Amino acid sequence: MNNLQRKLGLSLSAVALAVTASQVQAEDSLAKAIKNGKTTLDFNLRYETVDQDNALEDADALTLRTRLTYKSAATNGFSFLVEAEDVRSVMGIDDYSVPPSGFNTGVYSVIADPKSTELDQAFVQYSNVKTTARFGRQVIALDNHRHVGHVGWRQDRQTFDAISLVHKFNKQLTARYYFINQRNRIFADDADLDSEDHLVNVSYKSDIGTLTGYAYLLEVDNNTDNSLDTYGIRFAGNQKIDSVRLFYQLEYATQTSETLGNEFDANYWLLEGGVGYNGHKLTLGLENLGSDNGAYGFSTPLATLHKFNGWADIFLGTPGNGLQDLYIKLQGKLMGGKYHIVWHDFSADENVAGLDDYGTELELQYTYAFNKNYSVGLKYSGYSADDYAVDTDKTWLWFGAKF
Repeated sequence: MNNLQRKLGLSLSAVALAVTASQVQAEDSLAKAIKNGKTTLDFNLRYETVDQDNALEDADALTLRTRLTYKSAATNGFSFLVEAEDVRSVMGIDDYSVPPSGFNTGVYSVIADPKSTELDQAFVQYSNVKTTARFGRQVIALDNHRHVGHVGWRQDRQTFDAISLVHKFNKQLTARYYFINQRNRIFADDADLDSEDHLVNVSYKSDIGTLTGYAYLLEVDNNTDNSLDTYGIRFAGNQKIDSVRLFYQLEYATQTSETLGNEFDANYWLLEGGVGYNGHKLTLGLENLGSDNGAYGFSTPLATLHKFNGWADIFLGTPGNGLQDLYIKLQGKLMGGKYHIVWHDFSADENVAGLDDYGTELELQYTYAFNKNYSVGLKYSGYSADDYAVDTDKTWLWFGAKF
């Protein structure tokens, strides 16, 4: 019995030593991961003006966005990221409205940059050669941001409380799945939405482009019957012929919206082609967000909306008549910087109640980066209304720094 007790005691001691060694090793690995992590600091100082042909007073805002990010090194495939974000007005220049927060509502035109301090991202990640999994608050941006994006233009960008899984079967085939239970929108905490969103995105890369199929099944968790289901297919790529590069995008999607017993159906399609030569690119495109008999327009509530259908943000919500956007774009390099010129012609998908020719818009932008850490930019958007909204002019001037 004494011999058995002695052997048992030795075995338990060995287990205890092994557990202790494992704990010490894990703690040491975590300490190294934290020590070898990277901290970045990002500033964006921006002046914005809005002049609209309505009863609202002209708006102007000078805001500073500060973003502090810490990303740990990986240990056994695990890592984590924490990011804080702060948006402040500068020099008391804050004559603008942010309706979701109640700030100057109904007085000035809207500039969607609320003053806020919040946790922008905080997630744990596991990654190996083929699979990456994340849990927590994170940026999600798919394809060209038309359906899911981070709205990075605004000072408080959009993030999601989510679980994400990305698996690369090989160099060509990648599958992505996301479950989102909170949409952290661009208005700080004032317009965040609880949700039960499922995003599926599968892409295949070939020599001529990437073919993507997707299903975005959205639901706001507000104790009402609602759903927004979108299924689509997309192809985008480019080819070089001698000194010229050709660009192309094709996309089609169908959508069903159910809210409080009402059901609507609408389609989406995009045709875009471009040619690039000697640092310049000319693009012609036609994007159509369909209508259901004038009662509903195709919706993309998780998109980086500012990127599409005009920087004046007239069409952040698709009109019931739908939206057709014919655009021509010229962009490229100029005097060490980058220029961007776009002309939009907006019209209805379906002419109901006399709403047909919405209006036109001109976009101009020039950006310049220097010393790898600093950048400046000047941007203008002018919307000329016909049958929809009012004339709107917006101007931006900004300075960015990253360390």
